Amino acid sequence: MKTRVVLALVALSCASLTVAGDKDVYPRERVAEFIVEKLDVTSLPAAIRPKKDKGKKTFADYGFTAQGADEGETLIQAPGGARKLAIKVLDQGSSGIYVCVTEPGQIAGHAKLQTVVLLKRNAPNALLRGRESWREFASCPVVGAADKDSEVSAYAGG
Repeated sequence: MKTRVVLALVALSCASLTVAGDKDVYPRERVAEFIVEKLDVTSLPAAIRPKKDKGKKTFADYGFTAQGADEGETLIQAPGGARKLAIKVLDQGSSGIYVCVTEPGQIAGHAKLQTVVLLKRNAPNALLRGRESWREFASCPVVGAADKDSEVSAYAGG
């Protein structure tokens, strides 16, 4: 009899963990559009994010517009075209979304700045928060990182 009670408690515990894990589910379609709408840009690394302005958090708040968003990639443009950022989805899972954020350079095909950012959220309706990732992707080599960041990342892979 005690065994049945213990098994029932274990089953209920597992069920509640499964339900709790659903809070980290991210969309599988229109991911780039989701990122543009739900990203707290103030959480991005300083070199990428716009200058902090009280009460503003999303690209829309700062007046950025999405240009040519598709399934996994989009170009974000600041008001007046002063600045552009390309966001490309690299990998995603229940732990978050890895994106490559690139600021195009003046020469076509060359990036002024490029880094991998991990986007996560704490609740289904919360904004995505970003932080630089140590995970490397061949399709997104780090470009324009500070000397200190480059030294640290050289040791992170090995």
